[in-house]
Amino acid sequence: MSLFRLQKLNGHILSENKITTMSGSSSPLTTHVLNTAMGVPGSNVSLKLYRQDLASSVWDLITTGTTNDDGRCPGLITSQLFTSGVYKMHFETAQYWASMGETSFYPYVEIVFTINDPAQKYHIPLLLSRFSYSTYRGS
Repeated sequence: MSLFRLQKLNGHILSENKITTMSGSSSPLTTHVLNTAMGVPGSNVSLKLYRQDLASSVWDLITTGTTNDDGRCPGLITSQLFTSGVYKMHFETAQYWASMGETSFYPYVEIVFTINDPAQKYHIPLLLSRFSYSTYRGS
């Protein structure tokens, strides 16, 4: 039993002023963090998803989450909220490496991408080591 009071809010769980998506919900946008240095999923990586306001160029926070044991963060955004625009995923990589007693050259990784057709599915993998990272549009 959790010591925190959880409130269900439009398919999300609100806890300690932090919105994280419920793992059962589907999302048109997915991510998968892989620790390529150790050959394991990047579990327990904190991340934030933003959408850029085109009028002001300000980044609006959409949701926060943490990768699961498989390095995935299901339910990032609902189909209703997923619109055309410029998005950014911010991964807390220094925190991830520090949790394993390691240091990292990159304190965080930000992946910025454009969504032109929100009816499609988009997958943004992050391949991670302490001194490098790469990404691509997956399927």
